[in-house]
Amino acid sequence: MAIQPFLTKERIRACTESGHWRNRTIVEHLDLHADQHPEHLAVVDHNSETGLRTALSYRQLRSLVDRIALGFTRLGVGKGDVVSCQLPNWWEFLAIHLAAVRIGAVTNPLMPIFRHREVEYMMGFAETRLAIVPRRYRGFDYPAMMEEVRGNLPELHQVLVVGGPATPDSFERELLQRRWEDELDPAAIFAERRMDPNAVVQVMYTSGTTGAPKGVMHISNTLLACLKNFADSYHLNGNDNILMGSPLAHQTGFLVGLLLPIYLGAKTVYLDIWNAPQALRLVQDEGISFTMGATPFVADMAHAPEATQYDTSTLKTFVTGGAPIPRVVAEHARKTLGCKVYGVYGMTESLLATVSVPEDPPEKIYETDGAPKPGVEIRLVDAQGNPVVVGEEGEVQTNGVYNCCGYLKREDLTGETISADGWLSSGDLARMDADGYIRISGRSKDIIIRGGENVPVVEVEELLYKHPAIQDAALVGMPDPRMGERGCLFVTLVPGGKFDMEELRRYLDQHRMARQYWPERLEVREQLPRTPSGKIQKFRLREEAKIFGESGAGVDFR
Repeated sequence: MAIQPFLTKERIRACTESGHWRNRTIVEHLDLHADQHPEHLAVVDHNSETGLRTALSYRQLRSLVDRIALGFTRLGVGKGDVVSCQLPNWWEFLAIHLAAVRIGAVTNPLMPIFRHREVEYMMGFAETRLAIVPRRYRGFDYPAMMEEVRGNLPELHQVLVVGGPATPDSFERELLQRRWEDELDPAAIFAERRMDPNAVVQVMYTSGTTGAPKGVMHISNTLLACLKNFADSYHLNGNDNILMGSPLAHQTGFLVGLLLPIYLGAKTVYLDIWNAPQALRLVQDEGISFTMGATPFVADMAHAPEATQYDTSTLKTFVTGGAPIPRVVAEHARKTLGCKVYGVYGMTESLLATVSVPEDPPEKIYETDGAPKPGVEIRLVDAQGNPVVVGEEGEVQTNGVYNCCGYLKREDLTGETISADGWLSSGDLARMDADGYIRISGRSKDIIIRGGENVPVVEVEELLYKHPAIQDAALVGMPDPRMGERGCLFVTLVPGGKFDMEELRRYLDQHRMARQYWPERLEVREQLPRTPSGKIQKFRLREEAKIFGESGAGVDFR
């Protein structure tokens, strides 16, 4: 199947003439660095299944990428065919994507947590030709799952399995242990199959905070345009060592953990199961200077008892996305880890639309989610699509050089989400200041309307994050027959922390928060439901809160 992006000639011309689309692919950067710095480390992974650390130089990585790419062709993977990869953060994930790009194929990253229903739907919709899965990861048997769904996937020609015995479905046996470069003509094959920078290179399904997966299509030009602005924003280069604990099958991990290091010629270090003490150890042992992850990642590292046991002096920058970073968390991380924390805003569709950067004044770094970089525009609109005035809340819309090229096979949905002149509606709410910096205030579906008055969800959560006992806080609406909605607060606590309804009331009263904004139910949990990238899944919390509301729970403070 040849996947077609929803991409106009006018957009190609405008983005190319502006200089933001440079018509390159990521393998050109791989070749550049392999030629110039062949022994520089490209990737280090720590495989929790084998307990092994694997380190590959740029020379070694390119050699493996080329061998895998040639093997793909022998397995019948053609230009535009989809390769679905459901691997943890292992070096093979990186090599598989680069190999797919080398022969013009499309990578479809799948989260390791996905099971039969998600895998069957996503691979079937993408018409996957080749799937690659782990033999076993976190106790789950992936080959068995693939056998069970394979009968419903007529376009799936082969499944390869990473790790384990050298059976006929072995990734290692089929692609690594045979010297395809001696049997085939790499130069001729790679020239013939060179990927068009405006062809779809990635189909990534949305992460599921709202439940409905959509296949977002990106091309090399959108991804690499974002990489350039991102690298420039944080002054990154080939001497940086990048840690990635967010899944590579999520846009954060894919963009910053997989593509960015190859773009820079830097070293990337993978952590396949998030563990704050291990992340701290890797910062020390691998000389990590830069990392990115959701807010809980930086909170976990900063609050970990082991934070003082490791030397984190090399860590200069921690970028967070997925939810606004509470100032108290950023300041604690700076004090404990020694790094500076910056917030960004983006989506699978729009990549990193706004960023806060080292040159920003403290109030912009701590109190906003940044501003757009060259080539990207942001505007806030009301429910009728009209721009709102400075300081008013509105839905975020983005336009520019990194917006996606629509949703796979969904021209209707693409048209609903992306206007004819390129504005992408996010569903996120924000306020913009006079300097063009935005602060995300919630989702359009995340509003709590209590007695006809909107509750500022993010403002309440920000204050609660400052309480010394609270590690995570999520406020959602709970249906109420009289008030319409009331607030239901879910929290997790720091080790040894104590927090109850009485303390919640005392704390909010002490900080003079309007009583109409006070949560009226408190749920203390050991953990909150999250996407694999670390975002709190509020839609699941709203489902719980709906049950509480129907039972008549809650206290009226008015």
